[in-house]
Amino acid sequence: MPENTSPTNLYRHSLRLLLNKDIPAWVGLWTEGGIMEFPFAPQGWPRRLEGREAIAAYMSDYPDHIDLHDFPDLKIHQTTDPSTIVAEMRGVGRLVETANPFDMTYIAVVTVREGRFTSYRDYWNPLAVQETGTDFTKGSTR
Repeated sequence: MPENTSPTNLYRHSLRLLLNKDIPAWVGLWTEGGIMEFPFAPQGWPRRLEGREAIAAYMSDYPDHIDLHDFPDLKIHQTTDPSTIVAEMRGVGRLVETANPFDMTYIAVVTVREGRFTSYRDYWNPLAVQETGTDFTKGSTR
């Protein structure tokens, strides 16, 4: 993506990459020192990932656990900082291990500098995943 890519366009592009299960390309949208945070992560799960390498390790087997089909209800809100957006959405698909439906609501606060993610705070409900009975304790996926 070009350096002048807006946060909204970069975010939409990142969702397409996740749907295509192209995790290496998704990780490539990050700055080297990017920070991904999960403020509601349960005990034993990572709350903060520092650097592209840590983010890549965390996301590497995401498609092995969650088969995403769509991100309906996407709403992207501009903030007073033109480099930061707030995104509301649902992620729907299925859990690979059990074939049970996956339907999670997310709110993300995302900052972009020079066409790359620098900060991504992912607010999701860990209780919803725990209720599925799927074991994500290895900490590399949600």
